[in-house]
Formats: sequence, structure tokens, C-alpha cells
Amino acid sequence: MKQPNIILIMTDQLRWDCLGYAGHPDVKTPYLDTLASTGTAFTHAYSACPSCIAARAALHTGMEQSHHGRVGYEDGIPWNYEHTLAGELSKAGYYTQCIGKMHVHPLRNYLGFHHIELHDGYLGAARRSSIPYRESQFVADDYFYWLKQELGGAADVTDTGIECNSYIARPWMHEEKYHPTNWVTDRSLDFLRRRDPEKPFFLMASYLRPHPPFDAPQHYFDLYSTKELRPPFVGTWENDHDLNRDGRIYNSKSGPIDPELIRQAQIGYYACITHLDHQIGRLIMALQEHEVYDNSVILFTSDHGEELCDHHMFRKARPYEGSCHIPLILSPGKDALPGLKPSSICRDVTELRDVMPTLLEIAGAPIPDSADGHSLLPLVREPEGSLRTWLHGEHSFDELSNHWIVTNRDKYIWHSETGQEQYFDLANDPHELRDLIHDASCRERIRELRSFLMEALRNREEKFIEGNRLIPGRPYPPVLSSLSGKTAGY
Repeated sequence: MKQPNIILIMTDQLRWDCLGYAGHPDVKTPYLDTLASTGTAFTHAYSACPSCIAARAALHTGMEQSHHGRVGYEDGIPWNYEHTLAGELSKAGYYTQCIGKMHVHPLRNYLGFHHIELHDGYLGAARRSSIPYRESQFVADDYFYWLKQELGGAADVTDTGIECNSYIARPWMHEEKYHPTNWVTDRSLDFLRRRDPEKPFFLMASYLRPHPPFDAPQHYFDLYSTKELRPPFVGTWENDHDLNRDGRIYNSKSGPIDPELIRQAQIGYYACITHLDHQIGRLIMALQEHEVYDNSVILFTSDHGEELCDHHMFRKARPYEGSCHIPLILSPGKDALPGLKPSSICRDVTELRDVMPTLLEIAGAPIPDSADGHSLLPLVREPEGSLRTWLHGEHSFDELSNHWIVTNRDKYIWHSETGQEQYFDLANDPHELRDLIHDASCRERIRELRSFLMEALRNREEKFIEGNRLIPGRPYPPVLSSLSGKTAGY
């Protein structure tokens, strides 16, 4: 059987519900809706460590976070993994290409890809004047290098005046063809032009948006600027302490206190999503024109979500649905997986670590023993099946550090710095409006989920467990000692 081509479409900071097929009342995503309608949509997909670096480590290695060693966000830690998604596909006879975001160290670490055209977005750690020449984004990042060739040495994405973690939004200031979202599609189309037609390919089209800056072209802002938008979700358990303290800071974790700036952030975020969707549409049409669509498998996902002012929060890394619940679609062409005709919804809990085993099985390649994830193909065949009953998520985040257990119907959260617990009935409260941690009727279920968390943390180097108790306040750095070379807890 001929190996199918594999296209992994990766986005950055796209939350699970901001898609047409997911039922969002405002956001329009016709091309992604098409992929969901002709494939399998995994509606309970999660990012178990929801920030850029750790999430991508799970995707590229198939490992859970305590095994790949990244339990939070820290730049500058080398990526040295024996088995990677691109490396294993390369061994299996695929030509492997990534275009767009990698967010690894060093910046030009290829992780087994034959070739990379890199755009990591604005990385503050890679733009300092003290950074070595080869690690500077102005040299190592292909998009920035190209943009300056096209528009002059002073051209930069910062010309909009928007910082890369900010809730501020405004339209793109140059012609649309210079936007980084268009650039990823343009370079992907050029790859299709020059590929070896006799060889199967793995193309990772890794888009930056809708990660801030919220800077889609003007047309996409116009789609949302006059609409009445659904307001953010704010639970009965939340308080406005951080909002009142930080709501005038442009890149705060609370988002803005000004309702108009909240609305502008929503407009900018939704505009970036629809712009992204249309560029994915260009890629789909090109696959059809090159006559490879029918024998290709498209997997679409995101590294994590965006809180977008839900519960007075912004960005990611926290245990709530806006942050850690992500989209995941597997859509094969009609000839790609003979005998498999997916057009379904799967509600089993899935995670980014499952991407590597899934794509390796599709390629007919062996799955390394180091992988913790599971192939999703059994769920494509039987959408009512199950690969896991619960998933452990976490993020080192100073006073906001957290661990959580999620199932396809509920979630238990333990804030590991403070010891605070929360429990949400996701089946009846998908946006976490009511914290039921003190509800007597939930006591046994909470105890069960807490026991799952203790099982996950039992042998961790941070020593979160003593006997049968969770111990808050333990030192919890973002990188485990196996990667950092530091003594555990320091």
C-alpha cells in the first residue's frame, strides 16, 4: 500500500470552542468546519502542559510532561530527544518539512526534519542584544530575515505597537501578503511545487496566530467589529482582585479592566482565527490542485488555548478550559486510509502526546517505546471507544502553579502553591461557571479524582506526596532536573 502524505496543521493559542463546528456563535471557520465534517473531531482534546514549549515537546516526542521534562515555560533548555515525530517519519521514508513555528533550542534544531523554514514569532529571549549571532531571531528566523529583505532593514512585526503577549488589537499595517500567516501558507505551497513527486511527504504547517499580537488584516477585523459578541465567561467562584490590580497593564495575566478593550481583544482574536482559516483553505485547495489531497491525511490541532478574559484571565498556563482545552481533527482523503471512513465526533479524552503515535501508525512506522501517547486510529474506527479514563495536566507558574485531572465529564484542580482545590462538572457546566468543591454530593467523586492525581504525582522529584496527602508549597521549577542539570527543587 502506498504511504499517504501527512499534513500536520498546527496553530498557536487556539482555544477549543472558537470554531464554527464547535458551536461558537460568533467565530466563522468554514474550512476547518469542512475538515471536521469530513473527518473525526476529537471534542475532548487537551494540552496537558498548556504553554508553547512544553506543549510542543509532547507533540514532537509523544511523551507526557514528566518524561520529556518540561512542566512549565523556560527558554534556552536544549532539545535532545532520541525519538521525534519528524525523525521517525524520516526513517520511514518520508521527506519531512516544517514551515513556521518550532520554538525549540537552539533555534535551528531540526528535530529530525529534513528542512525547516522557521518563524517562531516574537521571542523576547532571542532578540536581546547579548544573544549570540546564530541564536538571534534577526538571523535564525527565516520570516524575519525575509521581511527585512522585502520591506527594508527596519521592518518588524513590532511596527504595529503590539507586544506578543498583549490583549491590544489593531489591523496589520502592511499588504496582506507580508503577514506571517500568509507567509506560512505561501512557503507551504512552494514546498508542494518543488517536492519529489515519487516520495511521500510530511508537511508541518505551523502557524503563529491566533497567538498575539492580534493583528489580522483589516478585512477580518471588519467581519467582527460591528457584531454583538458573546461576553467572556465569568464564574461565581472568581474574584476581581487581580483584575483591579493588573487590569491596566498591557500584557497582564488578568486581561484589561476596560470593557471596550475586552471587546477589542475578542475582535482581534476572532479576526486572526478567520484569517488563519482562509489561509488553511488556500493550502487545502493547493493539495487538491497538486492531486495529492485524496492520498493525504490532515491532522489539525493547537498547542494550547487562550483564556480571552474568561474568569478575568488572559493568556494560558492555567488549568481552565480556555487555556488547556484544544481543537483536534483528523481528516483523511478518500484514498489515504482504505477501509477507514471517518465522519464522526469522538468524546474520549485525547492529548498532544497522541499525535506522534497516530501519525506514525498512519505511515506504517514503528512507535518508539518512549512514547506515552496512543494512536487515535482506534477511536476513528470506534468513536465511542476509550484510550484513557483520565488525564493529568499541570503547569509550573509561581503562585499560580497547578495540577489537574480531567475526564470527559469533569475536572479536579489542585493549586500546588496554595493547596486550594476546585471541582467542575464539565458535562453540565462546560465553561466552569460553578465550583462544586464544597458540594456534599460530589465528595466521593472528588476523592476519586484526587486519588488519580496522587497516582500521577507519587514518584515525582518535587515530592508533592507524603503518605496519602498532597503537600502544597513544594519547589516546582518549570524544567525537571533531568533536563536542567540542576538539583531537584532548586
